[in-house]
Amino acid sequence: MTAINQETRVDRADVSPQPEIVFPPGDLDSNEPPLETDFHRLQMTLLLQCLEWLWRDRNDFYASGNLTIYYSPNQLKSEDFRGPDFFVVLGTERKPRKSWVVWEEDGKYPNVIIELLSDSTAETDRGLKKQIYQDIFRTPEYFWFDPVTLELRGFALVQGQYQEMQPDQRGWLWSKQLQLFLGVESKQLRFFTADGELVLKPEEVAQVELERASAAENRASAAEALLARYRERFGDLPDA
Repeated sequence: MTAINQETRVDRADVSPQPEIVFPPGDLDSNEPPLETDFHRLQMTLLLQCLEWLWRDRNDFYASGNLTIYYSPNQLKSEDFRGPDFFVVLGTERKPRKSWVVWEEDGKYPNVIIELLSDSTAETDRGLKKQIYQDIFRTPEYFWFDPVTLELRGFALVQGQYQEMQPDQRGWLWSKQLQLFLGVESKQLRFFTADGELVLKPEEVAQVELERASAAENRASAAEALLARYRERFGDLPDA
C-alpha cells in the first residue's frame, strides 16, 4: 500500500502543470543611482544634447542615459548590472520613456552603448557589462570613456564577438551605427561628423550664430563709417 501511494504521488508530481512566465508591466520606472561625479553627469548630458540637436529632424531613434534597460522578466536588479550611462536605439519611435523595456519595444536592444568609467564601475564596465552587451544585448557597438584619464576604447560586434576598433591618426573612433566619429576634445568625449566637424550642442550653436551676427553687424558698421568718410571728402556717391 505504501509503495502504491508513493508511486501515485510521483505520477501526480510528474503531470503538474508548469507555471507560465508572466511578464511584468511595460511601464516600469527606471531604477538607477545618480552618476558618481559632476564629470560623469555633464559628460552624459553633453552627448545627449549634441546627438539630439544633430538629429532634431529625425523621429526614428531613441537616445538616453543612466536609464534602466529591462531585458528579461527574470532580470535581477543588483549593483552588478545597472543601465548604460548613454545608449542609442535606432529604428524606433522618438518619445519620452520611463525606462527601456525590451519586450515592449519589439525586442529591440541598443545599437550603441557608451559607458563612463569610474573607480567603482570600471571593472564591471570592462568585464560583466561588456559580456552582457556582447552575448545578450548583441549591441553592435560598445564604447567606454574615462572622464578622468581620457581613456577611450570601442568594440564592434563581429560574428558574435567584440573586436576592438582601431583609432585613426586623431585618436577618433568611427561609429558605423551613428555615422559619426567619437573623439576627445577639450577633455570631453564629443561627436564629430564624417567630415571632421565638431557636433555642437544647442548653446554652442547659439553662440556661433551670435558671433556671426555680431561680425556681420561690425562689417555693416565699418561700411557705413567708410561711406561717411567718403561723403565728407567727396560728397555723395555718383548715381549708377
